[in-house]
Amino acid sequence: MLTILTPTYNRRHTLPRLYESLRGQSRLDFEWLIVDDGSSDDTQSWAHALRAGAGFPVTVLRQENGGKHVALNTGVRAARGDWIFIVDSDDLLTEDAVERVMGALSAAMGAPRFVAGVCFRRADMERRLLGLDCEGLPSPFVGTPSQVGRMVRGDLAYVFRREIMAGLPFPVIPGEKFVPELYIWNQIGDRGAIWFYLDRAIYLCEYLDDGYTRNFRAHLRRNPEGFLLFYAAQVGREQRWTDKLKAGIRSVQCLAYCAAKAAAGRGRSPT
Repeated sequence: MLTILTPTYNRRHTLPRLYESLRGQSRLDFEWLIVDDGSSDDTQSWAHALRAGAGFPVTVLRQENGGKHVALNTGVRAARGDWIFIVDSDDLLTEDAVERVMGALSAAMGAPRFVAGVCFRRADMERRLLGLDCEGLPSPFVGTPSQVGRMVRGDLAYVFRREIMAGLPFPVIPGEKFVPELYIWNQIGDRGAIWFYLDRAIYLCEYLDDGYTRNFRAHLRRNPEGFLLFYAAQVGREQRWTDKLKAGIRSVQCLAYCAAKAAAGRGRSPT
Protein backbone atom coordinates (compact mmCIF):
# COMPACT_ATOMS: atom_id res chain seq x y z
CA MET A 1 0.00 0.00 0.00
CA LEU A 2 0.98 3.59 -0.59
CA THR A 3 0.99 6.00 2.36
CA ILE A 4 0.31 9.65 1.62
CA LEU A 5 1.98 11.40 4.54
CA THR A 6 0.93 14.94 5.42
CA PRO A 7 2.65 16.83 8.23
CA THR A 8 0.59 19.86 9.21
CA TYR A 9 0.68 22.83 11.55
CA ASN A 10 -2.28 25.22 11.73
CA ARG A 11 -3.44 24.41 8.21
CA ARG A 12 -7.09 23.62 8.91
CA HIS A 13 -8.00 26.19 6.24
CA THR A 14 -6.05 24.42 3.48
CA LEU A 15 -6.48 20.75 4.41
CA PRO A 16 -10.01 20.45 2.91
CA ARG A 17 -8.60 21.29 -0.53
CA LEU A 18 -6.05 18.50 -0.25
CA TYR A 19 -8.71 16.12 1.06
CA GLU A 20 -10.96 16.77 -1.93
CA SER A 21 -8.05 16.13 -4.31
CA LEU A 22 -7.48 12.77 -2.59
CA ARG A 23 -11.14 11.85 -2.84
CA GLY A 24 -10.99 12.64 -6.55
CA GLN A 25 -8.13 10.24 -7.30
CA SER A 26 -8.63 7.68 -10.07
CA ARG A 27 -7.25 5.08 -7.61
CA LEU A 28 -8.07 5.01 -3.92
CA ASP A 29 -5.78 2.17 -2.77
CA PHE A 30 -3.75 4.30 -0.37
CA GLU A 31 -3.88 5.49 3.22
CA TRP A 32 -3.76 9.12 4.28
CA LEU A 33 -1.66 9.67 7.37
CA ILE A 34 -1.88 13.14 8.92
CA VAL A 35 0.63 14.16 11.58
CA ASP A 36 -0.57 17.23 13.46
CA ASP A 37 2.51 19.05 14.71
CA GLY A 38 0.83 20.65 17.72
CA SER A 39 -1.70 22.82 15.85
CA SER A 40 -3.72 25.35 17.85
CA ASP A 41 -6.64 25.36 15.36
CA ASP A 42 -9.30 22.64 15.01
CA THR A 43 -7.25 20.37 12.75
CA GLN A 44 -7.81 17.40 15.06
CA SER A 45 -11.60 17.56 15.21
CA TRP A 46 -11.90 18.21 11.47
CA ALA A 47 -9.62 15.32 10.52
CA HIS A 48 -11.31 12.84 12.86
CA ALA A 49 -14.76 13.80 11.54
CA LEU A 50 -13.96 13.06 7.89
CA ARG A 51 -12.64 9.52 8.36
CA ALA A 52 -15.94 7.68 7.97
CA GLY A 53 -16.72 8.99 4.48
CA ALA A 54 -13.28 9.33 2.96
CA GLY A 55 -13.22 6.17 0.84
CA PHE A 56 -9.70 5.38 2.00
CA PRO A 57 -8.12 4.85 5.44
CA VAL A 58 -7.37 8.08 7.33
CA THR A 59 -5.13 8.11 10.39
CA VAL A 60 -4.53 11.22 12.50
CA LEU A 61 -1.60 11.50 14.89
CA ARG A 62 -0.72 14.43 17.12
CA GLN A 63 2.63 15.44 18.56
CA GLU A 64 4.02 18.43 20.40
CA ASN A 65 5.25 21.09 18.02
CA GLY A 66 8.70 20.03 16.87
CA GLY A 67 8.85 20.97 13.20
CA LYS A 68 8.03 19.28 9.92
CA HIS A 69 11.08 17.01 10.04
CA VAL A 70 10.02 15.58 13.41
CA ALA A 71 6.48 15.10 12.08
CA LEU A 72 7.94 13.17 9.15
CA ASN A 73 9.84 10.91 11.55
CA THR A 74 6.60 10.28 13.44
CA GLY A 75 4.71 9.53 10.26
CA VAL A 76 7.30 7.16 8.85
CA ARG A 77 7.22 5.11 12.05
CA ALA A 78 3.42 4.84 11.90
CA ALA A 79 2.97 4.34 8.15
CA ARG A 80 1.53 1.05 6.95
CA GLY A 81 2.48 1.48 3.31
CA ASP A 82 5.66 0.15 1.74
CA TRP A 83 6.10 3.50 -0.02
CA ILE A 84 5.63 7.00 1.36
CA PHE A 85 4.45 9.97 -0.70
CA ILE A 86 4.95 13.23 1.20
CA VAL A 87 2.24 15.79 0.40
CA ASP A 88 2.20 19.07 2.31
CA SER A 89 -1.00 20.30 3.90
CA ASP A 90 -1.24 23.44 1.75
CA ASP A 91 -0.87 21.57 -1.55
CA LEU A 92 -2.93 19.07 -3.58
CA LEU A 93 -2.61 16.35 -6.19
CA THR A 94 -3.74 15.97 -9.78
CA GLU A 95 -6.54 13.47 -10.39
CA ASP A 96 -4.14 10.82 -11.74
CA ALA A 97 -1.36 11.29 -9.19
CA VAL A 98 -1.81 8.03 -7.28
CA GLU A 99 -2.35 6.10 -10.52
CA ARG A 100 0.89 7.45 -11.98
CA VAL A 101 2.83 6.81 -8.79
CA MET A 102 1.59 3.23 -8.61
CA GLY A 103 2.48 2.69 -12.26
CA ALA A 104 6.01 3.96 -11.63
CA LEU A 105 6.38 1.76 -8.56
CA SER A 106 5.17 -1.27 -10.48
CA ALA A 107 7.82 -0.63 -13.13
CA ALA A 108 10.47 -0.11 -10.44
CA MET A 109 9.76 -3.53 -8.95
CA GLY A 110 11.07 -5.19 -12.10
CA ALA A 111 14.22 -3.07 -12.40
CA PRO A 112 17.60 -4.82 -12.26
CA ARG A 113 18.95 -2.13 -9.91
CA PHE A 114 17.34 -1.56 -6.51
CA VAL A 115 15.07 1.50 -6.66
CA ALA A 116 14.85 3.63 -3.51
CA GLY A 117 12.31 6.11 -4.80
CA VAL A 118 10.46 7.71 -7.67
CA CYS A 119 9.89 11.39 -8.27
CA PHE A 120 7.60 13.60 -10.35
CA ARG A 121 7.37 17.31 -11.08
CA ARG A 122 5.40 19.94 -9.20
CA ALA A 123 3.29 22.62 -10.84
CA ASP A 124 1.49 25.76 -9.69
CA MET A 125 -2.26 25.89 -9.28
CA GLU A 126 -2.62 26.72 -12.98
CA ARG A 127 -0.68 23.49 -13.72
CA ARG A 128 2.40 25.25 -15.05
CA LEU A 129 5.59 23.33 -14.30
CA LEU A 130 7.74 24.79 -11.55
CA GLY A 131 11.28 25.35 -12.74
CA LEU A 132 12.86 24.54 -16.08
CA ASP A 133 11.64 22.30 -18.87
CA CYS A 134 13.67 19.10 -19.26
CA GLU A 135 12.86 18.06 -22.81
CA GLY A 136 15.12 15.47 -24.38
CA LEU A 137 15.89 13.56 -21.19
CA PRO A 138 14.89 9.89 -20.85
CA SER A 139 11.83 9.12 -18.74
CA PRO A 140 12.50 7.98 -16.14
CA PHE A 141 15.80 9.78 -15.66
CA VAL A 142 18.05 8.21 -13.03
CA GLY A 143 19.89 10.79 -10.95
CA THR A 144 20.47 12.17 -7.48
CA PRO A 145 18.27 14.71 -5.68
CA SER A 146 21.03 17.34 -5.68
CA GLN A 147 21.81 16.79 -9.36
CA VAL A 148 18.19 16.91 -10.52
CA GLY A 149 17.38 19.82 -8.23
CA ARG A 150 20.02 21.90 -10.04
CA MET A 151 18.70 20.76 -13.42
CA VAL A 152 15.07 21.55 -12.65
CA ARG A 153 15.45 24.56 -10.32
CA GLY A 154 12.08 23.83 -8.85
CA ASP A 155 10.55 21.72 -6.09
CA LEU A 156 9.90 18.03 -6.77
CA ALA A 157 7.42 15.42 -5.51
CA TYR A 158 9.20 12.41 -3.99
CA VAL A 159 7.97 8.91 -3.12
CA PHE A 160 10.41 6.80 -1.08
CA ARG A 161 10.56 3.30 0.33
CA ARG A 162 9.36 3.34 3.92
CA GLU A 163 12.07 0.93 5.09
CA ILE A 164 14.80 3.27 3.86
CA MET A 165 13.20 6.36 5.40
CA ALA A 166 12.81 4.48 8.68
CA GLY A 167 16.55 3.82 8.69
CA LEU A 168 17.39 7.47 7.95
CA PRO A 169 15.35 9.59 10.38
CA PHE A 170 15.82 13.34 10.43
CA PRO A 171 18.15 14.54 13.20
CA VAL A 172 16.31 16.17 16.10
CA ILE A 173 18.23 19.20 17.37
CA PRO A 174 17.18 20.79 20.68
CA GLY A 175 15.91 24.31 20.18
CA GLU A 176 15.54 23.95 16.40
CA LYS A 177 12.56 22.97 14.25
CA PHE A 178 13.94 22.51 10.76
CA VAL A 179 16.44 20.35 8.88
CA PRO A 180 16.56 20.66 5.06
CA GLU A 181 14.85 17.67 3.48
CA LEU A 182 17.55 17.39 0.83
CA TYR A 183 19.96 16.33 3.59
CA ILE A 184 18.01 13.07 3.95
CA TRP A 185 16.89 12.76 0.31
CA ASN A 186 20.53 12.64 -0.80
CA GLN A 187 21.25 9.87 1.69
CA ILE A 188 18.27 7.91 0.38
CA GLY A 189 19.78 8.28 -3.08
CA ASP A 190 22.95 6.67 -1.74
CA ARG A 191 20.91 3.56 -0.85
CA GLY A 192 19.43 2.99 -4.30
CA ALA A 193 18.39 4.52 -7.60
CA ILE A 194 15.80 7.29 -7.78
CA TRP A 195 13.71 7.44 -10.93
CA PHE A 196 12.75 10.97 -12.00
CA TYR A 197 9.77 11.55 -14.28
CA LEU A 198 10.63 15.09 -15.30
CA ASP A 199 7.99 15.46 -18.01
CA ARG A 200 4.95 15.06 -15.76
CA ALA A 201 3.55 17.09 -12.85
CA ILE A 202 1.28 15.29 -10.41
CA TYR A 203 1.55 17.71 -7.48
CA LEU A 204 0.08 21.23 -7.35
CA CYS A 205 1.27 23.84 -4.90
CA GLU A 206 1.25 27.47 -3.96
CA TYR A 207 3.70 29.30 -1.72
CA LEU A 208 2.05 30.84 1.32
CA ASP A 209 3.43 33.94 3.01
CA ASP A 210 4.41 31.97 6.13
CA GLY A 211 5.93 29.05 4.21
CA TYR A 212 9.55 27.91 4.11
CA THR A 213 10.37 29.11 0.59
CA ARG A 214 9.50 32.74 1.30
CA ASN A 215 11.20 32.75 4.70
CA PHE A 216 14.49 31.02 3.96
CA ARG A 217 16.74 33.53 5.73
CA ALA A 218 14.65 33.52 8.89
CA HIS A 219 14.69 29.71 8.92
CA LEU A 220 18.46 29.75 8.51
CA ARG A 221 18.93 32.05 11.49
CA ARG A 222 16.57 30.04 13.69
CA ASN A 223 17.90 26.61 12.68
CA PRO A 224 21.64 27.00 12.03
CA GLU A 225 22.68 23.54 13.25
CA GLY A 226 20.17 21.81 10.99
CA PHE A 227 21.30 23.81 7.98
CA LEU A 228 24.94 23.24 8.89
CA LEU A 229 24.43 19.47 8.65
CA PHE A 230 23.12 19.92 5.12
CA TYR A 231 25.66 22.43 3.80
CA ALA A 232 28.66 20.63 5.32
CA ALA A 233 27.52 17.43 3.61
CA GLN A 234 27.06 19.29 0.33
CA VAL A 235 30.69 20.41 0.31
CA GLY A 236 31.63 16.77 -0.22
CA ARG A 237 28.75 15.95 -2.57
CA GLU A 238 29.00 18.80 -5.04
CA GLN A 239 30.99 18.14 -8.21
CA ARG A 240 31.75 21.69 -9.37
CA TRP A 241 34.13 23.82 -7.35
CA THR A 242 31.72 26.78 -7.54
CA ASP A 243 28.99 24.71 -5.88
CA LYS A 244 31.46 23.46 -3.27
CA LEU A 245 32.40 27.07 -2.57
CA LYS A 246 28.77 28.13 -2.17
CA ALA A 247 28.13 25.27 0.24
CA GLY A 248 31.28 26.18 2.15
CA ILE A 249 30.21 29.82 2.46
CA ARG A 250 26.79 28.76 3.73
CA SER A 251 28.49 26.45 6.23
CA VAL A 252 30.52 29.36 7.59
CA GLN A 253 27.35 31.45 7.80
CA CYS A 254 25.67 28.66 9.76
CA LEU A 255 28.63 28.45 12.12
CA ALA A 256 28.34 32.19 12.76
CA TYR A 257 24.63 31.81 13.54
CA CYS A 258 25.42 28.84 15.81
CA ALA A 259 27.92 30.97 17.71
CA ALA A 260 25.42 33.81 18.05
CA LYS A 261 22.77 31.37 19.23
CA ALA A 262 25.13 29.91 21.84
CA ALA A 263 26.11 33.40 23.04
CA ALA A 264 22.46 34.39 23.36
CA GLY A 265 21.79 31.24 25.35
CA ARG A 266 24.63 32.02 27.74
CA GLY A 267 23.26 35.53 28.15
CA ARG A 268 19.90 34.15 29.24
CA SER A 269 21.43 31.67 31.70
CA PRO A 270 20.99 32.53 35.37
CA THR A 271 24.13 33.79 37.09
